[in-house]
Amino acid sequence: MVKGATVKGATVKGARMTLLRDDDLATAFDHAAPGYDRLVALNPGYHAHLRRSARRLGLPGRGAGLRLLDLGCGTGASTAALLAAAPEARIVAVDASAGMLARATAKSWPADVRFVHAPAEKLAEAGVAGPFDAVFAAYLFRNVTDPDLVLDMVRRMLVPRGRLAVHDYLLGGRRVHRAVWAAVCRGIVQPLGTLAGDRGLYRHLRRSVEEFDTAPAFRDRVLRAGFTQVRVVPVPGWQTGVAHTVVARTPDRADPSDARRRP
Repeated sequence: MVKGATVKGATVKGARMTLLRDDDLATAFDHAAPGYDRLVALNPGYHAHLRRSARRLGLPGRGAGLRLLDLGCGTGASTAALLAAAPEARIVAVDASAGMLARATAKSWPADVRFVHAPAEKLAEAGVAGPFDAVFAAYLFRNVTDPDLVLDMVRRMLVPRGRLAVHDYLLGGRRVHRAVWAAVCRGIVQPLGTLAGDRGLYRHLRRSVEEFDTAPAFRDRVLRAGFTQVRVVPVPGWQTGVAHTVVARTPDRADPSDARRRP
């Protein structure tokens, strides 16, 4: 996506922009991919917070014998965080943006890390099937058209008592949290996006957070999807009240209606 362009459902320059979705969002991330790692490196604690959320999965034994899914892996920052938490696990990392995946796969990875190009809603079509012992999803659910469908799919792909950790900008319930997010976007995120030629994507970032669930609302969404032991844990530092980890487990026994595909 180029500066000032109009894509389906979104006007990047001028009028108020509607949220990017599906192919348009993947195209925007493709365009942003070359400078994405440099931009997130300016976010204090970005990588440390991802590692903290991955550790909150509580994976045992360095992940030995476990199969993990990194859903929405981007340029691989969340994959690296998951690998740090479980260095002996097998990891499948998936993203809808070919440009972001190209940046991820250009990095050095162990043989047990595999990258797949696919939207979150179409994993089966790309040959990604469960069961997985845990799923890590960073900055994903506010960017999919149907988060409930994706949560249901994730639950079906997990083993009984499987683990889910969602790391994202999920605002707390206080006005100050929304004010902090707006100030950061106006003063830092959107100017940097404009300098990088990706103003539309970073406007989308601001609005997607403001219009998506708060942290308590997302907790309730995860509960409705059939997960148990759902907890919301804040991220420290300036992002307290702005970013959270939501951790959950699947029930002890699989739902008989789940058509779980095993390798």
